[in-house]
Amino acid sequence: MLKLYGFPVSNYYNMVKLALLEKALPFEEVPFVSGQTPQVLAISPRGKVPVLETEHGFISETSVMLDYIEQTQPGKSLLPADAFGQAKVRELVKEIELYIELPARTCYAEAFFGQAVEPLIKERARTELLAGFATLKRNGKFAPYVAGEQMTLADLMFVFSVDLACAVGKKVLNLDFLEDFPQARALLELLGENPHMAKIRADKEAAMPAFLQMISKRK
Repeated sequence: MLKLYGFPVSNYYNMVKLALLEKALPFEEVPFVSGQTPQVLAISPRGKVPVLETEHGFISETSVMLDYIEQTQPGKSLLPADAFGQAKVRELVKEIELYIELPARTCYAEAFFGQAVEPLIKERARTELLAGFATLKRNGKFAPYVAGEQMTLADLMFVFSVDLACAVGKKVLNLDFLEDFPQARALLELLGENPHMAKIRADKEAAMPAFLQMISKRK
């Protein structure tokens, strides 16, 4: 059985978790916190979460885990059948991660944990996020899913990245990134109605107090 290491507050953890749930795969969730101890690094070479334990060993990096699950596991397909379609989905995954998730992450401390972020960092995030959403608007199909009619890996990256980026926009940058992007707003609502999202949200809320306590101890 596959084992997913990490914690339910992590958006990357939840991307992999949603893939496993969508495919109706049996899996075990193993509480695991990032760090640089020998014990953590023995499982995750960079000390990050999430990590997927397979019958052959551990795999880190979310996009790699998602590809592994898609290539080796039965159930609902989260990639198109053709090579070009698969490449376009992976392109969208990479664009959302590089140009939306990662720039937004530089402001998470202020948006979610009450820690001030330097103005220069916020200005850089503003510039990169505006460009990132413009890229998504040009390249995404939203028919109704990011890559077209089928829910794909791009939607997993989308739903757990765009929501946080929008929170950063409103709380830190005084911007509504979806103001002129109704297709993305509609997709967030559609994915929010996915029955598996209810479990993911509930697990996240249940884990949040312990996570915030851990963060406060690390300050």
